[in-house]
Amino acid sequence: MIDWGQLFSNAAVELISPTTAAYALAALGLAVHFGFTGLLNFGQAGFMALGAYGYAISTLTFNFPVWASVLVGIGASVVFALILGVPTLRLRADYLAIVTIAAAEILRLIFTTNTYIDVTGSANGLSGYKGGFAALNPLPEGTYGFAPFTNNSYDTWLRIVAWTIVILACLFVWLLMRSPWGRVVKGIREDEDAVRALGKNVFSYKMQSLIIGGVLGTVAGMIFILPRAVVPSNYQTTLTFFIYTILLLGGAATILGPVIGSIIFWVLLSFISGFIARAVEVGWLPFLSNVQAGQLRFVIVGVVLMLIVIYRPQGIFGNKKELAFVK
Repeated sequence: MIDWGQLFSNAAVELISPTTAAYALAALGLAVHFGFTGLLNFGQAGFMALGAYGYAISTLTFNFPVWASVLVGIGASVVFALILGVPTLRLRADYLAIVTIAAAEILRLIFTTNTYIDVTGSANGLSGYKGGFAALNPLPEGTYGFAPFTNNSYDTWLRIVAWTIVILACLFVWLLMRSPWGRVVKGIREDEDAVRALGKNVFSYKMQSLIIGGVLGTVAGMIFILPRAVVPSNYQTTLTFFIYTILLLGGAATILGPVIGSIIFWVLLSFISGFIARAVEVGWLPFLSNVQAGQLRFVIVGVVLMLIVIYRPQGIFGNKKELAFVK
């Protein structure tokens, strides 16, 4: 029989997991790009990879402290955004989409190649870089929390830091979008020619938006690796599409939408994965092998994304009025 209590318990863990926080932050970056500015960035996985490898390589190869490793990752993402934006942001939106998805794959292949194996670890990735972050932990050794939310000292510290960053990022984006800068980028999303006619430098605003959203994705990449190793296979295009699913689920032009979307996404994905695996074990799905059962969850994610786009394009918290620029 299926242990429903265990399934719900495992799914509940994802409510406040660091992975959920990382995806929420990355989706918030995409909200700045796509939801508020109208930029089609299909390479958020590349920004996350830069954050992950920037932090890990700085720590392992150069013995940088945590703050310096974070700055290296952020600096790399700014350079990456400039490289992507300078040749494309003056062109049609689809050019940026093509360039970003290709650039993210190029980055992943560079991190995978054996040429730089001493630095990047190639396909095996990197580990052993968590010591500096763990040393900042003010919590005594022991367990914290209750029921499925019980964690050791390090995991509790990581969750506190991760969700604090998410809250601060939401506050920052909220203030940004209420400012004159935010009103300009929303205008660019609706009609960039009209904004240009008002004397605004549309290219400059787009570049700023690309950098801000990319930095959020980069910090998300750092949070993403603190409970696990850095492995290049984690940064395939699938990662970006998962983030877009989260964004569209919660609402593209919202602040809390990416956060709630990430929570819903990971709780449901965990529950569905666990249910399908147990259903195969007890013989409820005899026509599926264990491998096929593992892939079925991705099929379900794709179907859910299609249904969202068809029946609720503005997302759970989105507002159709947001599609029109209001002065």
